[in-house]
Amino acid sequence: MIFEEKTIILKDGRTAILKSPCVEDAEKLLNYIKKSCSETDFLARYPEEWTTTIGQEEAWVNRLRSAPDTLGITCYVDGEDAGNCEISFRGDMKVSHRATIANAILKDYWNLGIGSAMFEELVSAAQNRGTEIMELEFIEGNDRARHLYEKFGFRVVCERPNMFKLKDGTYRSEFYMQKYL
Repeated sequence: MIFEEKTIILKDGRTAILKSPCVEDAEKLLNYIKKSCSETDFLARYPEEWTTTIGQEEAWVNRLRSAPDTLGITCYVDGEDAGNCEISFRGDMKVSHRATIANAILKDYWNLGIGSAMFEELVSAAQNRGTEIMELEFIEGNDRARHLYEKFGFRVVCERPNMFKLKDGTYRSEFYMQKYL
């Protein structure tokens, strides 16, 4: 699915562009996700686990843009990737009422309204699709993300203890949230 370009004004007055990623941005996207994973323990991978080649990333972007059940949105600030999000709609009959979302924002762009702008678009896409339940997970301690999700009506429905083992040997729980539309 393709998200048509939308301009937003950030809390600091800068302009940002939300749009589906383009194949020409594959290298930028890889650099963005590696940097994002290096800035926080709240994402599912460490930066060194991203071994994807530029060619593989290009293929992923092409699949994302042509997939009828997935919508990806990237936020660009001054031509650079600041964040991205994705919603995956379920296709099988028993779960077709559900959609899963994921997002990440670079630290330099936290608290500027990007997460809220992207979530507004994800909720709108889900409503337009006839989705009944949106789902996401977050890692214990990510209070900033939890606040954003709760602001959009997501509620914790279960905790899965010790789902992530950090490099220092400690464990963090994963929380599963849902929003009913």
